[in-house]
Amino acid sequence: MSFAAPTLPDAPPTATAACTLRRAHPDDAPAFVRMMEAHEVFANVLQVPYPDEAFWRKRLEDQQVKPGSTDIHLVALVDGEMVGSAGLHAASWAVRRRHAMSLGITVARQWHGRGIGSALMAALCRHADDWAGVLRLELTVFADNAAAIALYRKFGFETEGLLRAYALRDGQYVDTLSMARLHPSPPHWPRLA
Repeated sequence: MSFAAPTLPDAPPTATAACTLRRAHPDDAPAFVRMMEAHEVFANVLQVPYPDEAFWRKRLEDQQVKPGSTDIHLVALVDGEMVGSAGLHAASWAVRRRHAMSLGITVARQWHGRGIGSALMAALCRHADDWAGVLRLELTVFADNAAAIALYRKFGFETEGLLRAYALRDGQYVDTLSMARLHPSPPHWPRLA
């Protein structure tokens, strides 16, 4: 599927890029390593330095579509190069939490602010709303990551809480925001009388 990424508010028209989205697969492991090598990328997600191709290949193999799985992991490509990744994963295996999914997203450093995150977010929200029947999308984001917070708010996420000293980053404990988005128009059954 190809999407023209929307222009972000206050962004010049040249800041957007057309990208192709598809499901991630194990052969993407080298591209994940390249994307996660950048400090600006791994420092803003819960990854660690020095990514390993074997680790990513195994992780991507474990994410392959399985019967009953509700997870989806997408990659964004520009001219065949992976420039971003985003996924929805079960928030919990508890029966009473089946209505919720956790969202994670990463965009390669040189593609920040060029619409890749918006294209991935739009696809995941559309999938959650129209095909997966997800009522609640959840995520955490470092409290000082203003660009990511603005992206999430653009797609209807609201801050629900502050998690103090949540993660270690560059030798310092940093705060994280807990954010969530409820389905804007939950599915219903239009009964015919």
